[in-house]
Amino acid sequence: MTLLLAAVGATGAALFELTVGPYLRIGDAQPHFVLVLGIVFTIAVGLEAGLVWAFVGGLALDVLAQRPIGSTSFALLLCVGGAFVLGRVFARVRPLAPVIAVPVLSLLYSMVLFVAFGALGSPLPVSDPVEVVLPSVVYDTVLAILIGPLVVSIHDHRALQERVDW
Repeated sequence: MTLLLAAVGATGAALFELTVGPYLRIGDAQPHFVLVLGIVFTIAVGLEAGLVWAFVGGLALDVLAQRPIGSTSFALLLCVGGAFVLGRVFARVRPLAPVIAVPVLSLLYSMVLFVAFGALGSPLPVSDPVEVVLPSVVYDTVLAILIGPLVVSIHDHRALQERVDW
């Protein structure tokens, strides 16, 4: 059931990112809802659900935005794997792990997409790609601060209640 929820959630997040996301822009910063929620979902639930989220969400973004098929999925799969590793490293401060992971992985996601789009299509005329994606990284970090600790804490609390005490 968790994997089905991940697939449906990723598709909904991709639709939200492509329809409502452009209206939520602040300057040059546009949020990456599929990425941020995928990182939070991976840290809260686990690697398998995060991989499903990344693959389905990436394919949905590629198909709906008419990008090269698989490029976004590849970038999201790398970031979800990194989120799982960072979630394990910061297991002691698990609710804060998404806040730590999102800035690093958002920059990685943007750079991988930049390279993939340049390799699979026409190169983008940008002199400093880090400067271009930095506002979106900050936007994603703010989203992670608002969403991440809450989702991880709720998941951990529910998992604690479902455990049988002897």
